[in-house]
Amino acid sequence: MGAGLDPAPAFPPRRGLLGDPTAAEGANAPNDALALDDALARCYSHLARREHSVAELHGRLARAGVEEQTASAAIEVVVEQGYLDDARYARMLAEDRRKIEGWGVERIRARLLSAGVDRELIELTLAEFDAPSECDAAVALLRRRFPRPLRSDPERQRAFAVLIRQGYDSDVAYDAIRRHERDD
Repeated sequence: MGAGLDPAPAFPPRRGLLGDPTAAEGANAPNDALALDDALARCYSHLARREHSVAELHGRLARAGVEEQTASAAIEVVVEQGYLDDARYARMLAEDRRKIEGWGVERIRARLLSAGVDRELIELTLAEFDAPSECDAAVALLRRRFPRPLRSDPERQRAFAVLIRQGYDSDVAYDAIRRHERDD
């Protein structure tokens, strides 16, 4: 997802994750162990494709019919193993959406909220994007989307609308448009 970031560690083998389920006590222990093994396999499969937030992965397990208790236990295991980390997810999503799509802070915040990331963690992640870096990113987006100078009010309005849709504050959008015109 993010360039230059530590990748998640390699996943453990599917067999033997929980040991021998027949060695567990209780009548349901083998079935519980098998259900947990299946939930862990689903977690590893999802995480092998891309980073997820805890809430996203929990939702995927629920949609797959995994019982709440089993899903929570599986998520606890992958969190302990370091494969699932909301802080890493938030940082990587913010960096990637900024660099690849040109998203502003507000759009990144909305995406992280929809992924179920804690508000405090979101604010901590977005604190890295100060006003000058926000304006720089907006200008870079304008240069990609509008390579020629903005000559008319309708062009400026379209540029402003692009920046607002991408999650930039209106003050940042105005500053970026002025800088883009000045730089050209």
